[in-house]
Amino acid sequence: MRGSVANLLYLVHRLPYPPNKGDKVRSFNLLRHLASKHRVFLGTFIDDPQDEIYVDKLPAYCADLNIVRLSPRAAKLRSLSGLLSNEALSLPYYRNASLQTWVDRVLREEGISAAVIFSSVMAQYVRDVPNLQVLVDFVDVDSAKWTQYAPNHRWPMSWLYRREGERLLAFERSVAQQATHSFFVTENEAELFCRHAPESSGRVDAVCNGVDAEFFSPDHPMPSPYRSGEIPLVFTGAMDYWPNIDAVSWFSANIFPQLLRDVPRLRFYIVGRSPAPAVLALAGEQVTVTGTVDDVRPYLRHAAVVVAPLRLARGIQNKVLEAMAMGLPVVASQECAGAIDAVAERDFLTAATADDYVRQIGSLLQSPERAKAMGQAAREQVLARYSWDAHLSGIDRYLVEPDIGS
Repeated sequence: MRGSVANLLYLVHRLPYPPNKGDKVRSFNLLRHLASKHRVFLGTFIDDPQDEIYVDKLPAYCADLNIVRLSPRAAKLRSLSGLLSNEALSLPYYRNASLQTWVDRVLREEGISAAVIFSSVMAQYVRDVPNLQVLVDFVDVDSAKWTQYAPNHRWPMSWLYRREGERLLAFERSVAQQATHSFFVTENEAELFCRHAPESSGRVDAVCNGVDAEFFSPDHPMPSPYRSGEIPLVFTGAMDYWPNIDAVSWFSANIFPQLLRDVPRLRFYIVGRSPAPAVLALAGEQVTVTGTVDDVRPYLRHAAVVVAPLRLARGIQNKVLEAMAMGLPVVASQECAGAIDAVAERDFLTAATADDYVRQIGSLLQSPERAKAMGQAAREQVLARYSWDAHLSGIDRYLVEPDIGS
């Protein structure tokens, strides 16, 4: 397949457009990369009515596509069947007969050379297909995420999350064992998976996230969305995602009030789509919850400091890379920072406790020159280390025809 156009099946659990949240940024850039060299047949779900207006953007990248509308409420009810079938609830959540019919037809009629799977749950559509190369982008070890959630919730949710982690890990192991090759977003995630699935060692690699540093550039003129005189601290992300909800709730309760005592003009902006009720409840005189915005860049461009206080973080956080690309000083949790190829104290600051955040953010607010220099260093690091095409080319060498008789 190397050096020639191939027909590829690409299965993604969520519409890979617009690239406005972590998984969609990666899945879209992978689509764009694959489509630049091959004919792509895309099968995916759309789970947010706000994304309907973007459906017509995808044919430009695809030879054919099948988009299934997924109701999260109905899917949650359907997922409970996993309790009876003794499987991870994530599998029936994303199981759909019409998508399976489309996949079967494409495999039968289109001469598909390889299937590229984004998120392990989509591998159920190509299980046990003979002579098919399957590349799986797990992104993160999702089973570990569910297990990590368990201690932070009461029974019965703690039991349910722990069960999901166990059942999903069993599925992830079986997928990786049958796949031609598997990928994770960082070396740490790849190593974590290999510790849980030693039988797949040698067929697992890291393919790092990137960032569009031309789009996320401080050089674009953008009017400020902030009121005159206020000093904005900014968090960006999908605000129906539990680790993000936990992060802004913890920051608002334990860190921001301490900062306000010293800097009364501070305002905390929570910028992102679909804010959960717990997030909406944070809004007040000093905290703004924006909901969906047309463009996150003005909020980053004119921020004083970007914060990423995620206590439950897996892999590289695009929100951090985007802020760094915009030349902003970032204060991030050690969980976020540890996955990024950059130098603490030069390219960003890290924090673990509430007092750490107060001290680190305060130091940047007190020294604008240091904050500016850190933002410039952060952008230079992104330009040097985080090109999408450079990272995604790591997948290309596996898109080859298997040797006859091997």
